[in-house]
Amino acid sequence: MSAIVAQGVSKYYGDYPALRDVSFSVAPGACLAMLGRNGAGKTTLLKILAGLSSPAKGTVTIYGKPPRDGEARRAIGVLGHGIAVYDELSAFENLRLFGELYGLADPRKAAAEWLERTGLERAADGLVREFSRGMRQRLAVARAFLHSPRVLLLDEPFTALDDRAIAVLQTLLRQALADGRTIVMSTHQLREALDLATEVGLINRGRLAFRGERTQAMLDDPGWIYRHYGEA
Repeated sequence: MSAIVAQGVSKYYGDYPALRDVSFSVAPGACLAMLGRNGAGKTTLLKILAGLSSPAKGTVTIYGKPPRDGEARRAIGVLGHGIAVYDELSAFENLRLFGELYGLADPRKAAAEWLERTGLERAADGLVREFSRGMRQRLAVARAFLHSPRVLLLDEPFTALDDRAIAVLQTLLRQALADGRTIVMSTHQLREALDLATEVGLINRGRLAFRGERTQAMLDDPGWIYRHYGEA
């Protein structure tokens, strides 16, 4: 069974077609880097995959279930533009709360583990409203991984991270792939994305212009795909 299947997905904002008949599937354990210029439709697609938005046409399934099905929701970890943590809680309180919402057996243990893995253990009791942008982003990474999701949906995951934090995230993503988890990420930081990706997609004006295996040519020249399949 495919981890993710999108079939004929279209989305409109008024008369504007943000996505136009997008279809693809992602196998378990694969990492799909979804590329495209600003406004191409990447964020809209990820929101639909996560169940945060509904398509005007078409269907999406996560391991055979609609994204808003309870089983599918528990299988998904999301890291998006909206960091989605609570400013008035501490880092530890945030993760413990999300662990409780996900029904983890020991939310406190999971929260402590992920604070350590993202380098935030010394800031565990600090209020999130006092965190830097980079610290908030690392906390959001911890929240996305907290419940060991089978599918990770990442929208610009390297944004606002310093070099150390990027290295931490890349390590976590490599481990996730080694564990058989499935990743779909959109990003403008091509080298980081292509280094992790097993597959590449390019969205151009709402359409899936390219979908295929990541190649050595893409690694050697990250702009290759835009020159061959992007806008003129």
